[in-house]
Amino acid sequence: MKQVYSRPRSLKPAHFHYCPGCGHGIIGRLIAEVIDEMDLREKAICVAPAGCGMLVYNYFDIDALESAHGRGAAVATGIKRVRPENLVFSYQGDGDLAAIGTAEGFHAANRGEPITIIFVNNGVYGMTGGQMAPTTLSEQVTTTTPSGRNTKVAGHPVRICEVFAVLDGTTYLERVAVNKPAAIVKAKKAIVKAFRTQLTGKGFSLVEILSPCPTNWKMSPIESCRWIDDVMAKQFPLGVVKDVT
Repeated sequence: MKQVYSRPRSLKPAHFHYCPGCGHGIIGRLIAEVIDEMDLREKAICVAPAGCGMLVYNYFDIDALESAHGRGAAVATGIKRVRPENLVFSYQGDGDLAAIGTAEGFHAANRGEPITIIFVNNGVYGMTGGQMAPTTLSEQVTTTTPSGRNTKVAGHPVRICEVFAVLDGTTYLERVAVNKPAAIVKAKKAIVKAFRTQLTGKGFSLVEILSPCPTNWKMSPIESCRWIDDVMAKQFPLGVVKDVT
């Protein structure tokens, strides 16, 4: 029988703790595949966040450390300045990057720090109970917006890629998804492009990934994947937002 897939060497033989249908496991696998294929296991350093992705160091068989909540871009900046030869990336959720870490991410991008941010956007605070996040959609129901997000009260969903795109320091920004095979293929290509942008000294890169959260969206995994196409991608359009490589 022909083998069509094997576990990436950059993933430890550990069970993911993520909920069924969650996109974090897919994203972690993609990152590990890219690290293997680009031969970066001895060069890659991951900065883990608070939140659902905080245990990535239990899964990645590369150097990794955890930052305080929201400080991933700042920690990655410090590591990259000390070890410019390494691939340094932070792995951050929407609450981590778009709320408590807004200042750190924004100013790292504005300075054009040669780091990469893998930004997982599932529209809610996943680990702490599904509360409204900065990326929660208009009228989306969460545990803190049981009648739906009211933009007159809570403001509008924050589009990080579009916000960062106006900064002169940013080089490559793309928004992708992991809700179906074709989208996963595009997501992997975006991660490759982001890492190459950093390794070739071209500056700051960020890949935003729309990721299903069935548990907190109160949907089945299949419904969650469809919801990304039918609803979420309309407020967060997929595609390259900026590329000056």
